Amino acid sequence: MPEPGQTSVGEVLIVTGMSGAGRSTVANALEDLDWYVVDNLPPKMLRPLLELSDMAGGAVPRVAVVVDVRGRDLFESLPEVTRSLRDGRHLRIVFLDASDDVLVRRFEAVRRPHPLQAAGTIVDGIRRERARLAPVRESADMIIDTSSYNIHQLTSRVAELFASADASPHTVTVMSFGFKYGLPPDADLVADMRFLPNPYWTDELRGLTGEDEEVREFVLGQTGAREFLDAYTAALEPVLAGYQRENKRHSIVAVGCTGGKHRSVVMAREIAARLGQMPGVAVGVTHRDLGRE
Repeated sequence: MPEPGQTSVGEVLIVTGMSGAGRSTVANALEDLDWYVVDNLPPKMLRPLLELSDMAGGAVPRVAVVVDVRGRDLFESLPEVTRSLRDGRHLRIVFLDASDDVLVRRFEAVRRPHPLQAAGTIVDGIRRERARLAPVRESADMIIDTSSYNIHQLTSRVAELFASADASPHTVTVMSFGFKYGLPPDADLVADMRFLPNPYWTDELRGLTGEDEEVREFVLGQTGAREFLDAYTAALEPVLAGYQRENKRHSIVAVGCTGGKHRSVVMAREIAARLGQMPGVAVGVTHRDLGRE
């Protein structure tokens, strides 16, 4: 438990701004960056939320809260609440804005009414919202104008501003599997190792797996094995770089053989070791079918 007057929550980010300016996109991007995100929280619930986070003993180091006019009259208390919470906390307010014509086009594109337009027009709703949000905009630590951003560009901007220093732009899971058990349904890329001789047909290797050094040496000693590794990982490099540019934060590279026990296990580990040397990529390995009979 923190001492009186101290907090264990690290960063607190309040995301607010105009409806249609990208709050949902920012919230999703922050969640992908491992922020704990709470959407549509009434301002007066901020203190109880942060007190609960304090009681978690630092388990929730970065909290982002989306606050907007959907909170109706409760929203009016936001400036007062944030002023009282700033003491002892690294708290920032991010205000998302966009030009009126861009906001109108966005509402027309999704065919939804503005939350404050009532019986009027979208423009009426935008004007009411601007008036209501004026004090919040003035107290914001950061204003992001999203008029010229698409979803991917806004996501990239959020990553630039709020990713932790040690965060990897892209995480890869290299998964070995057996074709006889079916393709992994969530695989982004699939490599087939059945072009290599199967250790299963070698008596002394049949009862071993790709985790054993004898099997590894057998597989990597086959014609084409190392050439494949060189060519395949070289081909993956621009793919993973493109995923990073497009804000795809996770991908699965599936590596298959007949039963998922020998060749795919060896090659999955070798591919993972090579991908782990690429900048901005964090790699994990899993063997889906290794324990099957």
